[in-house]
Amino acid sequence: MQTHDNLVQGSPEWHAYRAQHFNASDAPAMMSCSPYKTREQLLREVATGIVPEVDAATQKIFDTGHRFEENARTLAVQMLGEELFPVVGSDGELSASLDGLTMLGETIWEHKTLNKDLRKAFADIETIEPAHRKSAGGRCLPLLYRVQMEQQLAVAQADQVLFTASKWADDGTLLEVQHCWYFPDLELRGKIVAGWAQFKLDLQSFNPATADPAPKVVAEVVTDLPVVYAQVHGELTLTDNLPDFEKALRVFVERRLITSPETDQDFANLEQQIKTLKKAEDALDASEEQAFSQTSVLSAFKRTKDMLRTLAREHRLTSEKLLSTEKDRIKLAQVQRGRQALADHIAALNKRLGKPYMPTISNDFAGAIKNKRTVESLKSSINAELARAKIAANEAADLIQLNLNTLREIASQHAFLFADTAQLVLKTNDDVATLARARIAEHDAKEAARLDAEREKIRREEQERADREARARLEQQQREEQRLRDEAAAADAQLRADAIRAEQEAQAGIAEARATEALPAAILNDLSSLARDVRADVVAGVDARQAISTAQRTSAVAPAAASAAPTGTPTLKIGVINERLQVFKISEEGLNTLGITPAARERGNPLYHEIQFPAICAAAIEHLSAVAERYLDERASA
Repeated sequence: MQTHDNLVQGSPEWHAYRAQHFNASDAPAMMSCSPYKTREQLLREVATGIVPEVDAATQKIFDTGHRFEENARTLAVQMLGEELFPVVGSDGELSASLDGLTMLGETIWEHKTLNKDLRKAFADIETIEPAHRKSAGGRCLPLLYRVQMEQQLAVAQADQVLFTASKWADDGTLLEVQHCWYFPDLELRGKIVAGWAQFKLDLQSFNPATADPAPKVVAEVVTDLPVVYAQVHGELTLTDNLPDFEKALRVFVERRLITSPETDQDFANLEQQIKTLKKAEDALDASEEQAFSQTSVLSAFKRTKDMLRTLAREHRLTSEKLLSTEKDRIKLAQVQRGRQALADHIAALNKRLGKPYMPTISNDFAGAIKNKRTVESLKSSINAELARAKIAANEAADLIQLNLNTLREIASQHAFLFADTAQLVLKTNDDVATLARARIAEHDAKEAARLDAEREKIRREEQERADREARARLEQQQREEQRLRDEAAAADAQLRADAIRAEQEAQAGIAEARATEALPAAILNDLSSLARDVRADVVAGVDARQAISTAQRTSAVAPAAASAAPTGTPTLKIGVINERLQVFKISEEGLNTLGITPAARERGNPLYHEIQFPAICAAAIEHLSAVAERYLDERASA
């Protein structure tokens, strides 16, 4: 708060300062809750700088209030236990004149003259439970006082207000005093700030030339029509002025009688003219009675009188109906003006927002004009209700804009999830942010699941394709190996047959030699054994090669089975591998020797992919086959 210690209330500098700020004492009028000044009057004063002069009676009221304030200051200081200092301060465009402020700026003191409204408010405070009376009591005060104190708290950035209402005798004797505490009401403060913002906009479009204050309406004096009289001279002589009266009456109804009232002055004049016509009706009736009291034969007079009375009465009734109809028309026109102005304001807000996001703004223009008698009061009440509705519309638009900005920030890449934006932006900003994040998280989770499903589908398709290709390669390899096996089997069969035939031929030669005794029997026996051993070695070699070939055929399954790259989480353990092998055990070092390395580890133990098991088996078979071939080679060499 910026303080202005050099300002003296009522000085030119003080008035200049107030003209440049929105003052707390004017806030009730701006909020249309002041019984002393309308919002329209405040607009006119601020726009023109012309403030009504204070008459002697009003000045006396002000002086009395200042005297009560000074007398009550001592009571407030005693309650607070610290001094109070009058302060004029401002915060930006907002201003406040404080009756008192503590040294640390924590507590404001505000004083008012005790009146019947405040007595009722303090009576209501007494109905609150004592434990909550201090914190809630200030909310019972009339709205105009709460609005003023709320702006004071905003400007001074204070924590609380001690509100005192007192009344004193002329000699300084305390007659009555009441105290209560008022604490900040941030919702009301927001309405005050929004109200001044709308007031500032209305100032920019305010035209003093077309909004001059209406003078006090006083009906013009309407000259009465001539007094109707009738007097009979003798038995059949009648003296009257009905011709003159008729002439005056016709001039009145044809030239002077208002038929299209527009202003408060017109309405006041028409009401007076209606009274004049009613008096004319009554006067004509009285003249008839006067004439007939003097003679019984006055038919001509009576006909003329009846005609003139009818003329006056018909025009009076028409004027009365016109008066009522025109008042209703003007009321309707003012209500329609307020509704149209609000509709135009909402349309402008929708244009600012980019789309018709604005909700229906509640308004009660019809209720605002109840019990309003003058055109000026009608206009003022409609303008006050229009300002209130505009403020509510601005608050709604600000919330919508904030929510739109939040959605753009959070959901810029997910706009397709918010087809219900028009409904969402009417919620609180926290709700919008929470809902947007939850909706996006749900969408992302579903999208991730969909992508995982798609990736799994692709993986399965790739795996199936790899399996098909592996099976095709395996089948081709098996066909080729079968051809080679067939050729090897044919060669082995020929070798076995050759070995048997060679043995048979050798045995035949030995038998012949044995018969001719060409060689000693011992030598022939050795040669016979040697022939059998050679045949046996040839057959054994053929059988061993066939066994190795069978093992090699088995090992050929592994490359095809393991052709696809391992996927997923490895779960195959050494123990499971050994359980499946059954005949012998294998270790991590042994698998490393075979070229099979772990895919992962769990607590230090190696893990392999399930799809690696056929490759493990094939590697083991290949290793064993190689060992068998080396053995056969070594034996053949020996």
